[in-house]
Amino acid sequence: MKSNLFYFLILFLLLQACQNEDRKDKTRVSTILNPPLEQFFDKETFDLQGHRGCRGLMPENSVQGFLKALDYGVHTLEMDIVVSKDSFLIVSHEPYFSSMITTTPKGDSILPKDEKKFNIYQMTKAEIQLFDCGKRKHSWFPKQEKIATVKPTLSEIIVSTEQKIKRNKLGKITYNIEAKCSPDGDTIFHPKPKPYAKMLLEEIKRLKIKDKVSVQSFDNRFLKAFRELNDEIPLVLLVENSLSLRDNIDLLGFAPAVYSPQFKLVNQKMLKEAHELGIKVIPWTVNEVEDMQKMKELGVNGLITDYPDRFQQLLK
Repeated sequence: MKSNLFYFLILFLLLQACQNEDRKDKTRVSTILNPPLEQFFDKETFDLQGHRGCRGLMPENSVQGFLKALDYGVHTLEMDIVVSKDSFLIVSHEPYFSSMITTTPKGDSILPKDEKKFNIYQMTKAEIQLFDCGKRKHSWFPKQEKIATVKPTLSEIIVSTEQKIKRNKLGKITYNIEAKCSPDGDTIFHPKPKPYAKMLLEEIKRLKIKDKVSVQSFDNRFLKAFRELNDEIPLVLLVENSLSLRDNIDLLGFAPAVYSPQFKLVNQKMLKEAHELGIKVIPWTVNEVEDMQKMKELGVNGLITDYPDRFQQLLK
């Protein structure tokens, strides 16, 4: 009799453990979703995003590049920001001057080993805008137009694009702003996450783009800090690791509005899990027409590309 009771007790405990684990698995992803992008577009709109403007055609993160991207039917302008010594938000992929695109005020190039000596966080806006970032031929993008251009402020980008949008009656265009941030860069190449997030939020409010902006980062610390300050602006989790969607969201601590992986990481399982959680999937950086077609067929909600002109081939 005692052995039977012991058997049933063990069986009961095992069943309870399985139920608890199942319950834990269902709730491990936060049910508090960051605001979805339906506030920007309807559910059926495919969100074509111009990467750094249209990097395949024009110098990256330049006023001219963002204006050109608008000619190719993008719904969103994707860009990167860093911080200057005098607290301007500068549109730049690196927090320093890249050897691939930069000409110094003296007309010289920068050696790869010296790039980080040209630290934007240690330079004023006026000093930064003495450097040219468009006249050199880019080895990755042979069709990129060579023009004289400087690293603009976020404000300069928004003002110039909003003027064109209004003038050409383009409808609602949104902005996807990536904060370049990492633990190794704190106080060296950028502020710590909380003051950095506060700077960006204040500029978004000042520019009156709160209803047409999303904020993205690879750095979970920045997204958490921004969410503590504002839980209305959609947040985008950028991903380039091989962890599962659920594991990455667990590390973040809440479900973002958008999950944005490197496009080769996208698969049906990821899309199914994301969509069940109400999360959109918008991969980066999709440059070949065949890959664009594949992503659309898989069911992504948009894509980020250096060549928004190529996407138009899918619409013919």
